[in-house]
Amino acid sequence: MSSITADESALPHGGEITPEGRIPREHYLNAGYTWQSWLFTLDHKRIAILYMVSVLAMFALGGFGAMMVRLNLLTPEGAIIRPQTYNRMFSMHGVVMVFFFLVPSIPAILGNFLVPMMLGARDLAFPKLNLLSWYLYIIGAIIAICAMAFGGVDTGWTFYAPLSTQYAYDNVALTIVGLFLAGFSSILTGLNFIVTTHRMRAPGLTWFRLPLFIWSHYATSLIQVLATPVLAITLLALAVERIFHVGIFDPKLGGDPVLMQHMFWFYSHPAVYIMVLPGMAVVSEIVACFARKPVFGYKFVAFASLAIAVLGFLVWGHHMFTTSQSPFASMVFSFISFLVAIPSAIKVFNWTATLYKGSIRLTTPMLYVLGFIGLFTIGGLTGLHLAALALDIHVHDTYFIVAHFHYIMVGGTTMAFLGGIHFWWPKMTGRLYPENWGKTAAIILFVGFNLTFFPQFILGYMGMPRRYATYAFAPEFQVLHVLSTAGASIMALGFFLPLVYLLWSLKNGEIAGPNPWKATGLEWQTPSPPTTFNFEKTPIVTCGPYAYSPEADEIEHAEEDLRQAQIDLALTKAKIEADRAKGGEADRGV
Repeated sequence: MSSITADESALPHGGEITPEGRIPREHYLNAGYTWQSWLFTLDHKRIAILYMVSVLAMFALGGFGAMMVRLNLLTPEGAIIRPQTYNRMFSMHGVVMVFFFLVPSIPAILGNFLVPMMLGARDLAFPKLNLLSWYLYIIGAIIAICAMAFGGVDTGWTFYAPLSTQYAYDNVALTIVGLFLAGFSSILTGLNFIVTTHRMRAPGLTWFRLPLFIWSHYATSLIQVLATPVLAITLLALAVERIFHVGIFDPKLGGDPVLMQHMFWFYSHPAVYIMVLPGMAVVSEIVACFARKPVFGYKFVAFASLAIAVLGFLVWGHHMFTTSQSPFASMVFSFISFLVAIPSAIKVFNWTATLYKGSIRLTTPMLYVLGFIGLFTIGGLTGLHLAALALDIHVHDTYFIVAHFHYIMVGGTTMAFLGGIHFWWPKMTGRLYPENWGKTAAIILFVGFNLTFFPQFILGYMGMPRRYATYAFAPEFQVLHVLSTAGASIMALGFFLPLVYLLWSLKNGEIAGPNPWKATGLEWQTPSPPTTFNFEKTPIVTCGPYAYSPEADEIEHAEEDLRQAQIDLALTKAKIEADRAKGGEADRGV
């Protein structure tokens, strides 16, 4: 049952979508095979694939940095690298993962691919700006890689002054240039999504008929456009002070280092929601599909996305409770930090209510989403600990912070990213992946993640500082560090398996058909893979999203089970008759 109706003539190549689920003869993947057809494409779907390849390459680089950090902490004295190299490794890990993986992963890949199709549009509002955003991202990534390869950076991903402006001897300025360009890529992506959502919705697709995927990406885009320029200004000021010794942040030159933290976190806390809100978008779509129910409290979930975007700009000071910030200001930031948890909790409760009495299918995307809900909840609850002034001072700059951040970012964003990739993979490629392997990878990742980061909560509460290359002062921490490193190895396997079977499926996977999940939404009314311009005629939307019925789904499942049982019975009878016939022939032969 589809929540959105489209005229049959709106489907490209009318006769191409067949009951057999054939791949259309012409689609966006075979529209051209030359390198020019990819590097100069204006098709939002091809740009999404370009982003996917480049973002996953940066993820592998960031993962290498994490691996070196965990291996070094196997022993209290530091196992394999010197402290200076260790500083460069965790800095590389943070810079690459935050700015080149987490921030662009879901918006630039899934958002680019799906936003126009979900709106019934042929492309984004500004296709050339979309391509420019990818080039800015690639150039920024190459510059950052060069900076890390030829000297590195050891300031951490936060670039706190005056360390980054006066005392760091590495390629800080070059890294800042790379991040500056990546920031403009993020701004252009957000601008494109905002204009497309306002101006290119299909007829009848009113605001409250939009999928929650669009609501979350709209809120994310507002943050990208409004917050990222502050990061650009901060990085520019850092570069000016470092190169020209102008006193902006360095107290020796008359600057204020706390000002730098205010400016950095004014961007970087909203940036947390740039990373998480798109993940929430994916969760809403998958929960509704595999619970076969409309999202409970649709309007509450939609407005919760906007509330998170607004309140996210007002809580940056909770990162600075241990600085010279006014205690009264800290009390205000603490209160608002508790407040911002409310819209996130609304989403979690509404997803849970959607699952209640649903016809739940534990597919691979659903397992990733259930992992997201559990891990994000733990990350959110520990965030409340950090919003409390007294407890935050105790665990500030310890491994408790590391664990909390990763439960939100890896447990949240990355689980949702993988869930979304698995959910829309049949639409992107026209192929199905092996479901059992997908479920196995999801479970391995969930187990490995908890084994990696839950011990770090204990380490932090016991006083283990983050960013230390050794812990000979407290060798009793070794057991927890070994557990964390073992979990990281399991988690690496959980990331590697999808790479293998998804690539395998490109050639050997079963044909998916246009809608293998029987999901609602305009994107599922296009062929798999879609054609270059998605729709030959603009579809007309007649009702809201998520027109699922768990009762109807149960009846359909029962009918399918009955048909399968009848087929199995017929096959069994045929086999028995064949065996009898063979037995009779054998008797006659005797």
